[in-house]
Amino acid sequence: MNRTKLLVALFAAAGLSFAGGANAQGTSKDSYDMSVKSAQEAYKAERDACNALSGNAKDICVETAKGKEAVAKADAEAAYKNTPKARESARVARADATYNVAKERCDDMVGNTKDVCVKEAKAMHVKGKADAKVDRVAADTSKESAEKTAEARRDATVDKRDAEYKVAVEKCDALAGAPKDSCVRDAKMRFGKS
Repeated sequence: MNRTKLLVALFAAAGLSFAGGANAQGTSKDSYDMSVKSAQEAYKAERDACNALSGNAKDICVETAKGKEAVAKADAEAAYKNTPKARESARVARADATYNVAKERCDDMVGNTKDVCVKEAKAMHVKGKADAKVDRVAADTSKESAEKTAEARRDATVDKRDAEYKVAVEKCDALAGAPKDSCVRDAKMRFGKS
């Protein structure tokens, strides 16, 4: 399995483990408090389970536990506040958690393979945050919403392309001489860079 497929599989698995989301109707303060307390208790239990591991496996386990807690708390807040901004924050928390776990997984690699893995993780992080912002702006029902949504989509597209370009150039670093020059030139042409 190549690195890209591996990273996509890792993000999919992490995304499933961080899945959840705010419901559309909002929740009570008591429900919110109970969700936060439950997230804290689950984190402590998962963190304690990580102590049986060592090395990078332990680091991945700890980062996964932290991410689950952060996502659960953000989802609880999004459900409680029931605002586009709170839902965006929950999606950003999910993107952050997935990114942090992916970075830890990259620590098992070395050299350019690790560098590419980190750049791919960062690109997925940028995409997740950009998509969350677009969805928040699109949820706005004001008259200027269509213009703001279009602008947010343009910004998100630029951010995503820049992140993808960085991945492509990082992959070129595994090459040398003329093949590397050709790879960089192709990446610049593909992503509209001068």
